[in-house]
Amino acid sequence: MVKDLYKSFNTQNGALPVIDKIGFEVSPGEVVTIVGASGSGKTTLLRMIAGLESPDRGTMTLDGKAITGPAPERAMIFQHFGLMPWLNVMQNVVFGLKSLPLSADEKIQRARESIARVGLMGFEDFHPKHLSGGMQQRVGIARALAVRPSVLLCDEPFAAVDAMTRLLMQTDLLGIVTEQHATALLVTHDIEEALYLGDRVLVFSSRPARLIEEIPVLIPKPRSPEIRTTPEFQALRAKVWRLLQEHTK
Repeated sequence: MVKDLYKSFNTQNGALPVIDKIGFEVSPGEVVTIVGASGSGKTTLLRMIAGLESPDRGTMTLDGKAITGPAPERAMIFQHFGLMPWLNVMQNVVFGLKSLPLSADEKIQRARESIARVGLMGFEDFHPKHLSGGMQQRVGIARALAVRPSVLLCDEPFAAVDAMTRLLMQTDLLGIVTEQHATALLVTHDIEEALYLGDRVLVFSSRPARLIEEIPVLIPKPRSPEIRTTPEFQALRAKVWRLLQEHTK
């Protein structure tokens, strides 16, 4: 649960507020997506929930416990892959497990399972420079899944891949979180992506970010890409677009 979060950054012209009294809850197994104008504080919010930054005011809790720093129950998938180029696929995924009390064999087994789940079996010994952008992002997803987090935090995870790969990976991620009943919070600037993946869409204003509206997406899962052409989906898209236009400076 996020309650009354406020965050600002110090600049040469004084404090620059980026998040203003944001509050919402995410239920177990729910996928919540966040859309807003570029620079509206979406990534900053995700980094605070991940424990990588601290709010100026407000509270964040997971299962009733305050979030005060990074922890394995909150795994993050970054926009630009976040892989270590000197490590191969297996080593990158195992590295994400370093803080867990597992034996070396258990870490390898978990990594293998996650690598298989994202369709990269046979690429365990490849280094990132030998993988496409989409494959590199799959490694990032595998690393996050291997931790078996309570919440998966996704910061525009498909922004750095081409349009076709993006569509394929959206469907893959939707399948993974649906199959595993995962709880996920995903930031994106793509309205269609937010509606396709989310059970609920949070629409943010421009900076300082405020929560304008929560929009439930009542389209049943599993979903196929074809739902984007349905009148129901297009009506939701138009609603989100209208809200963003009204609340973007």
